[in-house]
Parts: sequence; C-alpha cells; structure tokens
Amino acid sequence: MSDSATRFDLLVIGAGPTGLACAIEAQKAGLAVAIVEKGCLCNSLFNYPTHMTFFTTSELLEIGGIPFPSPNAKPNRSEALEYYRQVAAYYKLDIRQYHRVESITGADGNFTLHTVDRFGRRSTLGTRKVAIASGYYDLPNELGVPGENLSKVHHYYYDPHPYYGFEVAVIGGKNSAAIAALELWRHGAHVTLIHRGPEMHRHVKYWIKPDIENRIRNGEIKVHFNTRVTEFTHDSIHLRTTEGPHSIANDFVFALTGYHPDFDFLVDLGIEFRGNDRLPVCDEETLESNVAGIYLAGVIVAGNRTNEIFIENGRFHGVQIAAAVAAKLNGKKKA
Repeated sequence: MSDSATRFDLLVIGAGPTGLACAIEAQKAGLAVAIVEKGCLCNSLFNYPTHMTFFTTSELLEIGGIPFPSPNAKPNRSEALEYYRQVAAYYKLDIRQYHRVESITGADGNFTLHTVDRFGRRSTLGTRKVAIASGYYDLPNELGVPGENLSKVHHYYYDPHPYYGFEVAVIGGKNSAAIAALELWRHGAHVTLIHRGPEMHRHVKYWIKPDIENRIRNGEIKVHFNTRVTEFTHDSIHLRTTEGPHSIANDFVFALTGYHPDFDFLVDLGIEFRGNDRLPVCDEETLESNVAGIYLAGVIVAGNRTNEIFIENGRFHGVQIAAAVAAKLNGKKKA
C-alpha cells in the first residue's frame, strides 16, 4: 500500500505527546497532516513502569487545549494513556501505528517516507514537510560488557511482581533506578544497587532521595557506589570496585543507565550536530533543522541532554512548527 500520490502538507514521525501536539496544531492551521508511529499510540509512555506516577501535575501534560482531569495531585501512567487516546479521538488524528520509517528521500516540498509495517510490508508516504518527534526511550545506553545480551538483563523496568524472592541488581543512580530499587524491595526482591558515582544523583526527586538513602543506610537495599560492571554471567555479576574485583550472586538485572535519540537516523538525513552533547542544528524559533523542510520536536532537540526537555515543554514545539510550516506553505500558495 502506498500513499505517495497523496501529498500531505506535514508528516509527523512519532505519536507521543509532542508528536500529537504537532499534528493537532498543524490541523488547526488547516494543513493536511498524518502521524507515523513505529509502535502504538504514546509507545514510550506505554512502556513506562506499570505503576508509574508522573513527577508533574496533569495540567502540565495537556495538549490541544483539552483539559486533563485527574483525581490525583500527580497523574499516573494509565490516566495519561487514557487522556492521550481521548485527545487523538477528539481531533480525529490520522495515526499510522506500527509503521516504522526506514528512510526519507526527496527534498523540501517533495519528501517521500519509506515505511515498513509489523508484517514487513513496505509502503511510502508523500509530504511537503516532515516533523521528527521520535523521542529517545527506544534506544538504551548499553554498558557494552560481556553477558549483556543474556535474557536476565533488562534495560526497561515494568513491574516488581515476577522478581519476588530473587537476587535483583539495579544499575544506575537516577530516578528510574531509585524507583525500581524501592519497588522491587517493597515487593520482596533482594535488591543490590550498583552505581558508578559516589552517591545517588543529586537530581533524584526530593521525595524519593531520602527514601532510597534510608533503605541503603538501614541495609535493606545493598549498594555498590564507585563501581562498574565488567561482566554478567547466568548466576552472578562481576564488578570493578575501588577495592578491586568483586562478584555478587544475581538472578535478574535492570540496567537503567539512560537512553538516547536515534542519532544514526538523523545523520542519514543530513542533520548536523554541535558539541559533545550532539545538539542537532535547528532554528530556535521555527525548529527547522539545517535540512530544509525537516523540523525537530521534543527531546531530540536537546541531543544527549535528555533531562532538559519533557512533555511539559516539548508539547509547545507543535505551535512553533505548525506556524512555521503554515507560513511557508501559504506563502508559496499565494506566490
């Protein structure tokens, strides 16, 4: 199947909150727009821990001018998924779920997106402009050590129940690691926290930090600071500590060491980067990249600084991009 004959004004890659916001604002501006998503609607949110609670209030997650009602001071994952489904339905957004964009050919005003669906079937979509809001959660920062491909090693944490009674290691020192360690311990796992730094990261949320520190202080959660993993085996983890090599018994691992955008995909498009943080080159006002007609939205604008852009501020990128695209297309039509 191919829609290459249909020329959309804008195709958005990624159906997370930022991608939805881009499509909504483009639609409001009178543009023909669709979203292409490699997974399900809000795929990253869906893959968050089952019982996750947001660090922010519901009004800061709102898009499209639709209120986010929640009985809780801070909404949870299930509420957010329900909210974004309702918003997508309200605006009747054209969302092509389970279609991965493999490449983009053409140039400004005449792009073709080459996609493949979950059955391996290929198709194309034609568009004048492209907005990339693909996020970063799908690509974990791997440790690059032997045994990382073992089935017991996970880079995502969902639910504590299956790990009751097991020796579980959590690698990392930020919010995700702290939350996972606490949940696993509270549900009966024997938890060891491993972190390359000297203490929990200073950015751990203020209501979580004392909890994890108290569990460590009381010996309820074991910890190895200033430590790196050198190898995973079926029944153990080998460590490099300040006192030399060390091994611990282990059944399961959650390596929660962060994630990164798909830089390779952006490089293939010709997008340039600045500095060690790999900040993509784009106009601060329009968010158009150095490649004419390709716009960037959400966390990928911050490159490796993935802690700078969240739903709360990324959702406004849709307004910037829609205004810029509409101005250019309307200008051409008038001409």
